[in-house]
Amino acid sequence: MKLKGKKVLVTGADGFIGSHLTEKLCAMGAEVKALSYYNSFNSWGWLDSLDKKTLKNIQVVSGDIRDPDFVRSIVKGSDVVFHLAALIAIPFSYAAPDSYIQTNVTGTLNVMQAVREFGVSKVVHTSTSEVYGTAIYVPIDEKHPLQPQSPYSASKIGADMLAMSFYNSFNIPLAVIRPFNTFGPRQSMRAVIPTVIVQALAGRKEVKLGALSPRRDFNYVKNTVEGFVKIAQSDKTIGEIINIASGKEYSIGETVDLIKTFTGAKFKVICESERLRPEKSEVERLLADTRKASDLLGYVPPYTFEEGLKETIEWFKSNMHHYKADIYNV
Repeated sequence: MKLKGKKVLVTGADGFIGSHLTEKLCAMGAEVKALSYYNSFNSWGWLDSLDKKTLKNIQVVSGDIRDPDFVRSIVKGSDVVFHLAALIAIPFSYAAPDSYIQTNVTGTLNVMQAVREFGVSKVVHTSTSEVYGTAIYVPIDEKHPLQPQSPYSASKIGADMLAMSFYNSFNIPLAVIRPFNTFGPRQSMRAVIPTVIVQALAGRKEVKLGALSPRRDFNYVKNTVEGFVKIAQSDKTIGEIINIASGKEYSIGETVDLIKTFTGAKFKVICESERLRPEKSEVERLLADTRKASDLLGYVPPYTFEEGLKETIEWFKSNMHHYKADIYNV
């Protein structure tokens, strides 16, 4: 399926990955409708940072994924739906798990009901590598057991299974993308890479973090967006769950050292107890098996980790005003 000229809806378009995907789809010539979470400040999140020419070609709609009638109204008339709207911060899920069920599970139900009703040609539902929990074996393929090690991961497992049930029960044209640890410009400080970069660029002599031992398969946001596009375009992905990742892993400690090298910053790492996950909740290792994406889509990440990290640091240098280096963002 060619996306040029297609009527495309992106939920969660105001967020980190969603804003990059929206920008890409617009550049490809799609007619994009972008859902931004309603607020009284008239803020469109990261969509506000897009250039005016791009924004003129996007229909931004403010609303709430938890409202079924609203979701029906924005899905109607769409050819393709990219469903990214979700609560994603793991630490906050410990404090407010009910909100994660409402947004991630009920929100997904609303989207699937509307997709079914209006006969959308393709829906791409967004999963997360967190559903795998700590690796039982590596690399992690799509058949790896799902382990709910946080309320967040439990809510995403529920959303994934609900979405797949609509494919199995009602034959909706669904594909599930399972990104591993995406990073890049516009990411919040709830994630480790922006947390280190912002504190380093702010000149902190002590950078506050959680555990340094967990290993992650970091993937630059432009690589992740490439995965979204390829999955939407291919008929082979219907009914499939597909890892999108780099297939390489770095510990948090190794990542900190790379950021030190690329920024030239000198600092000491302080591990704060409030930033540590509960013992059974910490995911120690995530490393993706990317053979399915390669075989089905010919997917090869365009950027290496180091290239993406350098671009990310350069973006943060010009956008530090968006971030608060001294506040722990849960």
